[in-house]
Parts: sequence; structure tokens; C-alpha cells
Amino acid sequence: MVMEDSRKPYSYKEYVAGLFAGVATVVVGHPFDTVKVKLQKHNTNVQGITYRNGFHCTARILATEGVRGLYIGATPSFVGMAFESSLLFGIYSQTKQSLQGGVQSSRPQPQVIIPSAAFAGAIISFVLCPSELVKCRMQIQGTDSLVPKCSGYSSSLDCTLKTIKSDGVTGAFRGGSTTFLRESIGNAVFFSVYEYVRYYMHLQLKSGSSDHNNLVDMGIGILSGGLGGVAFWSTVLPLDVAKTIIQTAPDKSSPTNPFQVLNSIYRMSGLRGCYTGLGPTILRAFPANAAAIVTWEVAMKLLGIKNN
Repeated sequence: MVMEDSRKPYSYKEYVAGLFAGVATVVVGHPFDTVKVKLQKHNTNVQGITYRNGFHCTARILATEGVRGLYIGATPSFVGMAFESSLLFGIYSQTKQSLQGGVQSSRPQPQVIIPSAAFAGAIISFVLCPSELVKCRMQIQGTDSLVPKCSGYSSSLDCTLKTIKSDGVTGAFRGGSTTFLRESIGNAVFFSVYEYVRYYMHLQLKSGSSDHNNLVDMGIGILSGGLGGVAFWSTVLPLDVAKTIIQTAPDKSSPTNPFQVLNSIYRMSGLRGCYTGLGPTILRAFPANAAAIVTWEVAMKLLGIKNN
């Protein structure tokens, strides 16, 4: 069944809604991300420090640096995620409308969702790569006595300037191909799960009381966004592990091919090594992506955008 799409091209409003979603993602998810990055860096390195698990890593950070330690590198995350999320949701929404050609199906269309999401993911990878490189390099340092002290960066700006000075502008895009793969594949999975879960939940709850529409919509947003986030990271975590290793390698001549890096990790630590940081990643994925989707949908309503 198809019907004419009555939506207008809201242009900038969809990007504004996405920006708010990105801020919500960082507020909820950054502490989990810090733990994930420390685990990926230090538990996949032969000379590195091994944390027993995510809880051990979190306890060490809190004991030595306090809550502030969990938000190390948050500044580039806020900037990067706000811009990235704005682009992701805006490009996805508008590409989907273009591929539908003014005609909207009553059911999710994978031939529309997958290319729209993969395209949006590919575009944002160019924004994410340099911001995540700075974030990761900030996150692996700190005062934790379990982590060997490095020369250190005094701020995100200092990290950016030192990276460009030592590696050139192209150095800021180290790990770019890995980020491209992670975001293209991951977002195709994320939006597919989000759209289908949302569609079938609305079908099941269609007969619910209209007095609870806002509450029902929020519940659907939490579940569809959370499950989409879990699906995203369950699919692409090995690529994320490789990206962390590539972006935090002290030697510029270190390999940048993600499959070569993963092969090295697999030979040293097996499949488990390729999924280092799975615990905090999954713990982060559900609430962070649920917050992003709920914020996005609420922002669209406030901006007068109908989300069919």
C-alpha cells in the first residue's frame, strides 16, 4: 500500500532536531565510551595495562580522577556529535524522501532505508574521524596509576594542534577508511532496526488510548532507538576496536588497514580481543541511542515536523 507523501521539505529543521539528538547522546553515553576506549587501547596491546573488566576500569577512573575522568575528551564529542548527528538525521530523512519520490509506503522499505542510512553514515564519517581521533587520544591519557603516563595533551585544542604539527592535516583523518566502513554499515543496521521496531510497535499499540499518545511515543522511541543502538554496535564493534588502535598508535608508520589490525588482534587474543569493550559499549548503546531517538522525535514535534 502506498500513499502520497504530504511532508514538506523542512530543510534546516531536520538538521536542528538531529543536533539536539547528538547532544543527548554525548550527555548519556560519553562515560561509557571513555571506559570502552581505555579497554580497547590497553587490553589489546601486549605491553599495555589489562583491566579485568569494564567495572574495574570505571572504578579505577573514579578513584583516581573522579567523575570528571569519565568525561575526558567530551568537548570534541559535543562538537563532533552535535554536528555529526545533525548531518546524520538530516541527510537520512531527506535522502529517504528523495528515494521515495513523493510516494510513501505504509511499511518500512529496506530498499529506501538501507541506502539512505548508509549514505548518511558515509558522509558523517568525514566529520567523525578527526573529532574521534582527538577524543580517543584524550581518553587514553589521564592520572590513573594503571595507565603509563605519556607526554599528554592539556586540552582538545592542544591535541588537535600537536597532531597537525606532527602528522600534517591528513594526520587528523587517520583511521578514516575504518570510520567510513563502521558508519556506513552500522547506520544501515541502526535505521533498519529502528524503523521496523517502531513500525511494528505502532501496529501493536494502535488501539491504545489517545490520552497516552505522548507517553506511548516516548516508550516506542526508547525501545526502537535502544535496540537500534545495540544492533549497530554488535555489528561493527570489531571495526571500532581497529579504529581505536589505528588512531591512538604512537608510530605514524603503524598499519591503518583495519583488517590487518584485526588479524593481528585475533592472532594475539582471539575473537574476544576483536570485541574488546563489548560490555560498556552495549551498556552505553541502549540508553545513549534511546536518548538520541526520543530527543530527535520530540524536537521534530516541537519544530512542526511530522515523522511518518
